[in-house]
Amino acid sequence: MSLLDDVARRDSWRCWVCDEAVDADMSVNDPRGPSVDSRTADKKAKVAERLAHRACNTRKGAVKVVIAWPDHLHVVEPAPLITVAERLERKGGRELVARCPSKKDAQEAADWLVDRFSRLVPGLPVTASVDAGGGQYLVALATGRR
Repeated sequence: MSLLDDVARRDSWRCWVCDEAVDADMSVNDPRGPSVDSRTADKKAKVAERLAHRACNTRKGAVKVVIAWPDHLHVVEPAPLITVAERLERKGGRELVARCPSKKDAQEAADWLVDRFSRLVPGLPVTASVDAGGGQYLVALATGRR
């Protein structure tokens, strides 16, 4: 149980897949209970184990997980966040991740992305920018090399 406790403390008792709180007192056999995801599908991951709900861990199986964009954000053609995270972690730089119809929508998406990446890739300093272009607003993430 010490591995679970160590990983859970490091991840602040938040599921890395769905980004919701994990109840420390829930049974490990309950779908909302804590489990350790060894991320076996991603051999290059810098963090070998992450905290996940039992159901989130089981649902994703041994394949790369898809991190969902929240329904309340108005984005067009959102980028797959795990792929973006891997590229930024490996190469650094800047990457466009979404198009939005208004500046307000783009800023909300940018704020959410910076917050989400702080837990998705702990230790990777990510910033977001919003740029006007072609009657829409582009959201980009950037980081320097680690």
